[in-house]
Amino acid sequence: MNISQPAFAGTLESGDLQVRIEPNEGAGIELILDSTVEQQFGQAIRQLVLETLQSMAINDAKIIIEDKGALDCVIKARVQATVLRACNNKDIDWSKLS
Repeated sequence: MNISQPAFAGTLESGDLQVRIEPNEGAGIELILDSTVEQQFGQAIRQLVLETLQSMAINDAKIIIEDKGALDCVIKARVQATVLRACNNKDIDWSKLS
């Protein structure tokens, strides 16, 4: 899938996060993370986001995350929702969204 337009999902409420994504053609994945728990969990958050993008076949994107202490399941769901909104693709392989 290719990111064709900017999109976002989530809120800035405690226990949630806001994920913004935009095209980054040919430049790979650029991940910017701002988290209230970055010192403790920043590396784990980055890894989860990158794994989620990889499972959805996203190779080029700029993704900006403002985290307010979200759980892993919330992080993954917000990233998936943002990607689906940004791809504008009707042929979604739902099996990759586990």
